Amino acid sequence: MIFKNADITKEANIYHGGSVTSRSIVTADGEHKTLGFMQEGTYKFTTEAAEIMEITNGECRVRLQGSDSWHFYSAGESFNVPANSYFDIEVADILDYICHYA
Repeated sequence: MIFKNADITKEANIYHGGSVTSRSIVTADGEHKTLGFMQEGTYKFTTEAAEIMEITNGECRVRLQGSDSWHFYSAGESFNVPANSYFDIEVADILDYICHYA
């Protein structure tokens, strides 16, 4: 995927002691996204806006707020996270992702 004429924030978004980092971009169409990666580990993230997490490389397990079950995702797949909620994500190796904000 190529984002032409996008504005990119140079400063990284750093989470969980540097195990998760991303860069914010705004596309020419005004869409806000983050491009990032996660190292091996289990993490919890809270959301303000609804988002779609697109896995571009690697694999993970995800548990959304209110669910007892984990779901498996790999490159080419995505999952939706509602606004004002949270999700747990478990990564066994490096995971690349794009987060699309609604």
